[in-house]
Amino acid sequence: MTSPYSRIPALEVRERAVCMCDHGDACSSFAPGHALHLIQARLAAATPSDWADAIVADADARSGFVIVRTLAGDEIALWNGTGAAEAAAPGTPVALHERYHVLAVGARRFNVLRG
Repeated sequence: MTSPYSRIPALEVRERAVCMCDHGDACSSFAPGHALHLIQARLAAATPSDWADAIVADADARSGFVIVRTLAGDEIALWNGTGAAEAAAPGTPVALHERYHVLAVGARRFNVLRG
């Protein structure tokens, strides 16, 4: 006598994957605005002519947004989930590498998403 085969149905995925930084933990993604990848940091360091100096115009630690004003007068909104807004107070000089999405605040580097 054989036992009946009980097939377990596949569960439908209904929600997108969420990065752990959304829950206050360490960032688990290297997508723009999340953790800075080592290769991303090295590429930005290897192309020093692409860095643009800027001044922080506004920073909101709750939302993660930093607004920088370049020396050309352009305002750029950036988002980072790993603490760039906490490190960059208004008036802080920063450098932005737009090609590789890196914001330098002092010696710290952040992966940013242009918003």
